[in-house]
Amino acid sequence: MDAEKTMKNSNVRYLTMTAMLSAVAFILMFLDFSVPFMPGFIKMDLSELPALIGSFALGPVCGVLICLIKNVLHLFITSTGGVGELSNFILGVVFVLPAGLLYRHRKSRKNALAGALLGAVLMGVFSIISNYYLVYPVYYNFMPEDMVLAAYQLIMPSVKNIFQCVVYFNMPFTMVKGLFSVAITMVTYKHISPLLKGRHS
Repeated sequence: MDAEKTMKNSNVRYLTMTAMLSAVAFILMFLDFSVPFMPGFIKMDLSELPALIGSFALGPVCGVLICLIKNVLHLFITSTGGVGELSNFILGVVFVLPAGLLYRHRKSRKNALAGALLGAVLMGVFSIISNYYLVYPVYYNFMPEDMVLAAYQLIMPSVKNIFQCVVYFNMPFTMVKGLFSVAITMVTYKHISPLLKGRHS
């Protein structure tokens, strides 16, 4: 009976913490900001941060669920017909899943850092595919391709096409975005993980 009660309490905490982190991630999607080395229509946000923390604290499935829930919520206010949310979900999963799996395999700070860094690199690489084949074709309905290219050329005149823009700008930008989440997680995780796991010490 005690074991059953403990398991039930554990499941409730898991669901509660996943919902809480998803809500924080959803809010962080709105707290975006421009960066000087990117066109104005591309914003930086840290909405993957709660998913990365959840992936470490509660397992990789939790991280994936947070990525899913925040994007499902964002569908109600989407301006991309769901394509932007799909891309965000895919990139988020590519980021947090390797981190969570490596950390679960061996729970050490070194493994957590290695997994998170691997996820950030993979997220950057996958952003080439998601932006070029998913996101930008939708954006062209609102902003013609030549205008998108011109926005990049204002920063780097040497780029000749959108694929180059995605490789030279979006890929490193996405990696840096991931690295911000990695850095914050490494600094804060030790302090907040007992709260998420239900431990007081």
